[in-house]
Amino acid sequence: MKRVLTVILSLIFVLALVGCGTQKSEGSTSKSEDKTTIKIGASPQPHKEILEKVKPILKKAGYDLEIVEFTDYVTPNKALQSGEIDANFFQHIPYLEEFNKKNNTDLVYVAKVHIEPMGFYSSKIKSLSELKDGAQIAIPNDATNGARALKLLAKEGLIKVKDGDTISKLDITENKKNLNIQEVDAPQLPRILADVDGAVINTNYALEANLNPTKDAIAIESKDSPYANIIAVKKEDKDKPYIKALAKAVNDEQIRKFINENYKGSIVPAF
Repeated sequence: MKRVLTVILSLIFVLALVGCGTQKSEGSTSKSEDKTTIKIGASPQPHKEILEKVKPILKKAGYDLEIVEFTDYVTPNKALQSGEIDANFFQHIPYLEEFNKKNNTDLVYVAKVHIEPMGFYSSKIKSLSELKDGAQIAIPNDATNGARALKLLAKEGLIKVKDGDTISKLDITENKKNLNIQEVDAPQLPRILADVDGAVINTNYALEANLNPTKDAIAIESKDSPYANIIAVKKEDKDKPYIKALAKAVNDEQIRKFINENYKGSIVPAF
């Protein structure tokens, strides 16, 4: 009987320890739903500039914002997917959707922030009518921004293209001036501007190269462009308190005012 009693007491003791461990684990899991520092990846301009204005708003809500700079369009999503950062701010919705499709990821957006109209720039001409037959035109080489660039050229009457969101050079149906359209990494476009007759450049890279979209662009997308720049996160994180706080902060009225006053129409709020 003593031996049986000893075994029973031992089992009770072990189960009690397991119970304590489970409760502790459950408590730590619940606590991990929130954090005091939010790590976000962003392009230098205008994304980082905007986020600097978000910092004090988040600080009042009890969060610190750590901004990690990225200068390309691929690494920020990879860093988000791997958990190196909590969110990113550099892309528009069609680009995110295309990235998910190609990489079998499930990233989502939690807030629209602003729209950056794409522009056509040139250091050789001042009007699109000056483009000669066979002129070299550079556009971004990623699917969504390349499509945007082609649609801008079509809107200006330089080419005709098929309908669709992700058109490519293969979808050009008319090219009377035989434009030589070259696909280039988006960050390189301002750097090769002197080597081509014109380039369609994303606003963030134009700003970094001291190009003002409202003054320097020969042609520009309409301000009702559907390509809103967004805060992206992992799907499993979208309802966590710190992500909700971030989404609320980037859509604060102070941020709307900053975008309108600082960028004067070259970038417009999307909320």
